[in-house]
Amino acid sequence: MPVHGAHDEVDLKLTVSRKVVLADGVIGLHLRGQEGEVLPGWAPGAHIDLQFGDDLVRQYSLCGDPRDETTWHVAILREPASRGGSAHAHERVTDGTQLTARGPRNHFDLVPASSYRFIAGGIGITPILPMIREAERRGVPWELLYGGRSRTSMAFLDDLAAFGERVRIRPQDETGLLDLVAFLGDPQPDTAVYCCGPEPLLQAVEKQCEQWPPGALHLERFAPKDLAEPVLHGAFEVELNQSGQIFTIPPERSILEVLHEAGIEVLASCKEGTCGTCETDVVEGEPDHRDSLLTPEEQASNETMMICVSRSKCARLVLDL
Repeated sequence: MPVHGAHDEVDLKLTVSRKVVLADGVIGLHLRGQEGEVLPGWAPGAHIDLQFGDDLVRQYSLCGDPRDETTWHVAILREPASRGGSAHAHERVTDGTQLTARGPRNHFDLVPASSYRFIAGGIGITPILPMIREAERRGVPWELLYGGRSRTSMAFLDDLAAFGERVRIRPQDETGLLDLVAFLGDPQPDTAVYCCGPEPLLQAVEKQCEQWPPGALHLERFAPKDLAEPVLHGAFEVELNQSGQIFTIPPERSILEVLHEAGIEVLASCKEGTCGTCETDVVEGEPDHRDSLLTPEEQASNETMMICVSRSKCARLVLDL
């Protein structure tokens, strides 16, 4: 049975060449391939899956230099309510540890623009840092507003100091909440706004950017949004275009769960609609998008869906599986 998934990804065997402390509660892992092999290319905004055990898979943004073909860098925050991933990385991973990775994939890519406004909260700096470096290489004007609980909890401050006044460091214990009104100002044409951080920050940025041009705001969430009630409360059918198989999806099961139970192998990771691993092309029908990843424009196109959480607005969906 073929395995379906984004970009026909394969597992990569990596070695932790170095583990470092980046800030209070934040570690960095330098990951290299076996025998120094060349790793798959990536662009700013990309993330990978890291597998810490048989059923322990977590997603982490790549925060190094895409031009480095032999080493990936990730930063991992020790979560107070860790479900295992961050605790495992902080407590059990050491120099020389072997890990399995999958990816990279990118749903947070840096679009062309005449200028950028970057906003990061806490560990949300990780996907933003490579974007800043890329904007710098392109010669495009940019500014960063970076907040955290305290200065000691904020990673990469030394790296960011080289950029001078374009970087505004705002520890909450010193300056309070981020002043988004002052930073963003009035809507600007052809300016892209990128934000990554905790949900309250994302919601505040969304509200502040309501009058900005469509497509100007780009967000990445580390946790799923609160889900609204599904449009269709009953069961619906899913037809697999490649085999003609038809499955009934009951209200209490996801498409992904039903397919996995039937032996249809679809690559998946977060199962929360945040990572994009299970993104599947839609051939026919209208999905009820319930992910936290696709933009409103991408959802409206109905070209793809995340089958771990999204459902259907119609009686039958036809998927390219």
